[in-house]
Amino acid sequence: MGRLMSLLKTLAAGKAHVNAPGLGIACALLASFLIVMNDTTMKAVTKGVPVGELISLRAGVVMALVALYVWISGRSGELRVYHVKAQAIRASMMVIGSFLFVAALRVMPLADVSALLFLAPLMMTAMAPAFLGESVGWRRWSAVLVGFAGMIVMLRPSADGLYWLALLPAASALTSAFRDLLTRRISAQDSTWATLFYSTAAVFVASTLTLPFAWQTPTWSDMALLVLGGVLQLVAHFFMIEMFRFIEVSAVAPFKYLGLVWAALSGFVFFGEVPDIWTAVGAALIIGGGLYIINRERAHRRAIVLKATPGEG
Repeated sequence: MGRLMSLLKTLAAGKAHVNAPGLGIACALLASFLIVMNDTTMKAVTKGVPVGELISLRAGVVMALVALYVWISGRSGELRVYHVKAQAIRASMMVIGSFLFVAALRVMPLADVSALLFLAPLMMTAMAPAFLGESVGWRRWSAVLVGFAGMIVMLRPSADGLYWLALLPAASALTSAFRDLLTRRISAQDSTWATLFYSTAAVFVASTLTLPFAWQTPTWSDMALLVLGGVLQLVAHFFMIEMFRFIEVSAVAPFKYLGLVWAALSGFVFFGEVPDIWTAVGAALIIGGGLYIINRERAHRRAIVLKATPGEG
């Protein structure tokens, strides 16, 4: 226990950005696996339990664990924040995204939900001109369109209509895009524990407000799954926030795509779900577009560095 606390303190102690891509990649790989395991526990809970109740109980577990860490370590100062407005916006994105995502998990295969979440990097590129003042060339716009074509494929257009439920994780991906942009911005000053605590507190309050309208007493097995889900979410989001301290958003994205592999395996092993051709083609288009954008961003940065470097005489 002592060694674990020491490791957590070491990871979360520094607030400044550190150029440590290896550590950032390790955090990304671990976070992607733990997130899928958390999603699996939430999907395994009895179908009749309302979405708001699921989110409230899980968020309560996370808040209790964060409070326990702060109390044991005596580091209450880590809950102080410097980016109050950005934290508030991030928290609101977490609230909206949590409801959309958990609702999608209840009615869709795990691999489908995970694949559509990977629209987030494409959405970040599409939002760059308006929100960041960045220039996006025709190649990257083409990659964005390819990715969104993947979403259309996963909507399963047919004579019977569209698979509109797929818009739930797609909308959740939009909130994730905003969240990741804000996380990278605030991680230089605000501690990981502060970001975790206030975002989770917002999710807890919002979801608890729904309880008078829909409540089903969970079974002991459901409660065990929700506690496990809370632990997994805490650890996963801890490493997710930490990775932005060590590595840039675009650099870490390729390693997050491994989460789709975990999701497909977990869906098959625990729920007997086999991704169909719509999921496979749609996911390939979404991931292909995302990886192309990442490659273009790296090439663009290298060109800027070479242009800025004085030539040798």
